[in-house]
Amino acid sequence: MSRVLAAELSTRDGETVRLAGWVHRRRLLKSVAFLILRDATGLAQVVVTDPDARALLETLGEETVVAVTGQAKANDVAPGGVEVVDPTITPLTEPAEQPPFDLYRPELAAALPTLLDHAPVALRHPRLRAAHEIAAAAVAGFRSTLDGKRFVEVHTPKIVASATESGANVFAIDYFGRSAYLAQSPQFYKQMMVGVFERVYEVGPVFRAEPHDTARHLAQYTSLDAELGFIEDHYDVMRVLRDVVAGMVDAVVRRAGPAVELLAVDVPEVPAEIPSVHFADAMAMVGGPADEPDLAPAHERWLGDWARREHGSDFVFVTGYPMVKRPFYTHPEPGRPGYSNSFDLIFRGLELVTGGQRLHRFSDYVAALGGADLSQYSGYLDTFRHGMPPHGGFAIGLERFVARLTGAANVREVTLFPRDLNRLTP
Repeated sequence: MSRVLAAELSTRDGETVRLAGWVHRRRLLKSVAFLILRDATGLAQVVVTDPDARALLETLGEETVVAVTGQAKANDVAPGGVEVVDPTITPLTEPAEQPPFDLYRPELAAALPTLLDHAPVALRHPRLRAAHEIAAAAVAGFRSTLDGKRFVEVHTPKIVASATESGANVFAIDYFGRSAYLAQSPQFYKQMMVGVFERVYEVGPVFRAEPHDTARHLAQYTSLDAELGFIEDHYDVMRVLRDVVAGMVDAVVRRAGPAVELLAVDVPEVPAEIPSVHFADAMAMVGGPADEPDLAPAHERWLGDWARREHGSDFVFVTGYPMVKRPFYTHPEPGRPGYSNSFDLIFRGLELVTGGQRLHRFSDYVAALGGADLSQYSGYLDTFRHGMPPHGGFAIGLERFVARLTGAANVREVTLFPRDLNRLTP
């Protein structure tokens, strides 16, 4: 007999069905017992009255994997309006050990470190799983939006020979006796691929050996990268990014509706034109020093509140960051060489995206690198010797997007098996 999922049970009233899943909860009453079965689609109620079946159920702890065959019968108070009666219960594993928290409770009564220590089990909880269903939907929206704009998905190396892609620290590894590093980003490669496909994107892990121990930083996270050629300036990139973020939000609503409802997500509206402020003006607005090269987290929060108050927007672009805080491949702002054709997108008071226009002439790279040894960049710089169009791109941190969307206080709450300064397992 084919397996029926919990979500399908409502259409099987009167049929003999076979369910399979985890023992979510048992309620052992005097004259009847209830087995709540959980699978990937939801919960199903099984009514147990046979003494032998009840005796077996009493030996099966929560999270034991079982199969249940019985009769589907309408009951308005059961999940989905249909329950299973006269069941035959078949254990598919030995009785499960009790995890350090009750997965059947609406909220997990455990601290974040405990949940992370036991993540393979904790993630079975509907609320924890929901965040990752939202993440999957967001990635689908990222891909489909860029597919519709003639972008090509690429997959670039995560083991690289150079540790000079950006200012962040890198993880060194032994590569068959040679020095190598885990990639901090696909930046160099996606620029190279503009010379092949004109428009590219990638979804993949990136690695940052920065000794941060904050609620917003990870040593490994999922980066949603895009790069496009034949642009006028960074505003062309910002317009594409706006559509991408709108596509991600739309996909979350369409593809992960139950998860959005379960977590009571405040779904943002992405305006047709996201408000924008130049870095110099933003620094003046927040009362920061004129020579400060970056926004502090408190400044980002202030600007997020300002965008909501003045523009009714959960998003705001900050453009023109000082060149001293941007990588060497960033294009300077014409007429204001101390500033750059770059931007950050702030989402509800938190930096979500960094992007901008890149240099595209070989001579500009030579000048930007000054007296540096060009041989360490040779594979990258050779691209520009052979003609590259004006181009630019951006990178979105997936976990940070999901955390902000769901209101999670710590990015680790929405990260599968997070890697940070202190955590390497599970």
